[in-house]
Amino acid sequence: MREGSVTALGVAAFLSSTASVALAQDASTTLPPVKVDAPREKPRPVAPVKPKPTPVVVAKPQPAHHTAHTNASTGQRSAGAASAAAAAAGGPGGGVAATSVPLFIQAEADPYADPVAPYRAVRLASNKFTQPILNQPRTVTVLTKEVLEDKNAWSLREIGRSTAGVTLGTGEGGNAFGDRFFIRGFDARNDIFIDGIRDPGVNLRENFYTEQVEILRGPGSTFAGRGTSGGAINIVTKQANTIGDFVDFRAIGGPSDDTKRVTLDVNKVISPILAIRANGLFQNANVAGRSFVTDDRNGAAGSVVFRPLENLTFTAQYTHVYQNGLPDFGVPYNRIRNRPYPEGVTPRYTWYGLINRDFQAYSQDFGTFTAQYRYNENLMITSRLRQSRSVVDYIGTLAQNTNIFRGTVTLGAQSRYQVTNVVDNQTDANINFYTGPIKHEAVTGVEFAHEGVTRTNYAGLNSEFNGVPLVAGPLNCNLYLPCTYLPFPNEPYRNPNVTRIGVDTRSGYLIETANYQDIVIANGGVRADDYTIWNRNELGTTFANNHSLMINYNGGLVLKPIPDVSLYAAYATSSNPVGAELDGGAANYGGLTAAVQIFPPQFNRAKEIGVKWQLFGHLLATAALFRTDVSNAREINSGITTGNAAYYIQGVDLEVAGNITDRWSVLGGLVIMESKVKNSFAWSNVGLQLANIAHESFSMLSKYKFGDLIGLPLDGLEIGGQAIYRSKIYGGNNIIANGATVINAAGFPAPTAANPFVNVPTILPSYWRFDVFAEMNLSKNVGMKFTLMNIFNRTYYDAFYQTATPFTQVAPGRAAYLEAHVNF
Repeated sequence: MREGSVTALGVAAFLSSTASVALAQDASTTLPPVKVDAPREKPRPVAPVKPKPTPVVVAKPQPAHHTAHTNASTGQRSAGAASAAAAAAGGPGGGVAATSVPLFIQAEADPYADPVAPYRAVRLASNKFTQPILNQPRTVTVLTKEVLEDKNAWSLREIGRSTAGVTLGTGEGGNAFGDRFFIRGFDARNDIFIDGIRDPGVNLRENFYTEQVEILRGPGSTFAGRGTSGGAINIVTKQANTIGDFVDFRAIGGPSDDTKRVTLDVNKVISPILAIRANGLFQNANVAGRSFVTDDRNGAAGSVVFRPLENLTFTAQYTHVYQNGLPDFGVPYNRIRNRPYPEGVTPRYTWYGLINRDFQAYSQDFGTFTAQYRYNENLMITSRLRQSRSVVDYIGTLAQNTNIFRGTVTLGAQSRYQVTNVVDNQTDANINFYTGPIKHEAVTGVEFAHEGVTRTNYAGLNSEFNGVPLVAGPLNCNLYLPCTYLPFPNEPYRNPNVTRIGVDTRSGYLIETANYQDIVIANGGVRADDYTIWNRNELGTTFANNHSLMINYNGGLVLKPIPDVSLYAAYATSSNPVGAELDGGAANYGGLTAAVQIFPPQFNRAKEIGVKWQLFGHLLATAALFRTDVSNAREINSGITTGNAAYYIQGVDLEVAGNITDRWSVLGGLVIMESKVKNSFAWSNVGLQLANIAHESFSMLSKYKFGDLIGLPLDGLEIGGQAIYRSKIYGGNNIIANGATVINAAGFPAPTAANPFVNVPTILPSYWRFDVFAEMNLSKNVGMKFTLMNIFNRTYYDAFYQTATPFTQVAPGRAAYLEAHVNF
């Protein structure tokens, strides 16, 4: 049962919005961080925008240590031309005094990136982070607009697949199949934000409307609320701007997976105080290296910016995305060889789905209205209202029990229909003041949110084969020639006994930064979340509720012995209340299921020390040591969830982003972690490492820009590529890497004839993946790009579905893409 392609999609209905475009002549103007666009000199190799005729001069030179360094901060944020250019030139937040450098406005540029080194983000989009990234006492990975294009990262899942320190997961423990990420070893599937507002519906997120993606590492409950134990992901959307008109059109074809993808990005300035922007997407594609699987997508997004008064700005944004196709729930796992079956037994392309039954249809709609008033240079008030709705709808096939001697595989059905509705309002104030030589930048605010989930599955998933009705239960098929075309004359139907979940959260927060002469910067914050959740089914036979008051705090200290070096130490806490993973069907995986499984929130304490060094003017290098200790962790005890486990994760995180030379750009990281269980109901668990995460990972994206070639008028040729490494991953039950066994307090169970591998952890093998790309201008406005992903056609795996009979999800094979790019 596969729904057809959607050809007509609802486009945004826009309300008035912000024209908070910073004037280059006033670098100190307080402006909304996510609505500002700066004059940029963005080296676009494919199809650069025509140069605008009016140069903009950046800020005046400033002394190395000066309290006005926070032109890159909220309140005096370098969101305008002067600030962005100053940061790019190594000025405030960049380590060298700013100089007068003429830059040309480019309306389509990433407003948060260094215009000279577009792989390096200068600052984060949220006004809660008042300091440039160089001065943040935490590790941050930002994938700017240029990075997303060069990675060919069309989805959030591809970002997780190709970023060090992030591990992909799957819908384990009754959770929905969708975007699931582990950051520093912690599940972050409901710690995904869009423009700073939580997006709790597990979905498959597209990137056609994305300006940049920010991955904050380490606890972030002070900034974001519940969860965020290992970090959070913030998607920054494209916003209208009044800098200038542009049209960006891209058409991509891929013969290896029959991809046809078209995106359109248009900005139109109606007047100096009004502009609109629209984005569109069409994609029809298969998946390289996999038979039958399809991945079709359509979408529309738009925004309006409107500034009726000089200090008053309104913005409105709306996005609709629809994805459908035949899903891929993976391949079976060979417990004899302790490897997935494509490792030398079955071809990678073998698909174990049922073409006459399986389908997936994911949709997402969200709209945001923002009002921002700048009273003066020292006070700015911002209020955001978000309403969103997402639908997760699928039937898929799980390939589980196998018998390699008989050549059989057991196929089971996995299904879900889930609707998530969210209404969220955040109102905060940015307040700046001085006490003697110390500059204070405070953010205080409140948040009110209601999240509602309606969840059920499909019934009637049995089939008929050769006229013989199958009884309820799993289906045995040939391991090598799956019963892909098994007929299904009866339509599956949704189970009417739906589960309804409601969450109401009321929050208040205060975050303050004290800056002494840009030499000593102290940061601290506290947040209180009043969290209430309830859960009941349609028949009224089950009901559970829980209330938690969570108070979390953070503190950080940055010392800057020289302007382009930051030494920092930080401490932060976070809380994971029961039921926080709203899609969860099991309490030990974050769901709320029964009153007897109500526990206090899981509590996390994190420490981090590190150094950030801005090298060569435009290259930011970060090195950090971190450790997070967890208490009140949940695990399974003889089929019953308990809540008193404890463990820790510690490691080293190395990051680099920016330009080594004027022509050589890099973005990458190396993360090495150690995890260990400190307390468990079973003594034999103590000392084991955690399951489902890669403890070593590496990624490096690199690009070199050549000079003018054969008389071409612009930048000529760019060649680049990326290398990705992920270490092996152990499977396990809940958190412990013990082979998905349910064990009791006496220790590991003994192997049996039915399950001789009960003590042997399952393993996903390590891998390297390499990609290459090349771009070249054909004219001033037209360019071409060739990309080859997974050039050695490596068979590797995204994640486990960890049960006693596990299966694994296969990553795409080698894929070649040719892109035509028109920009004017």
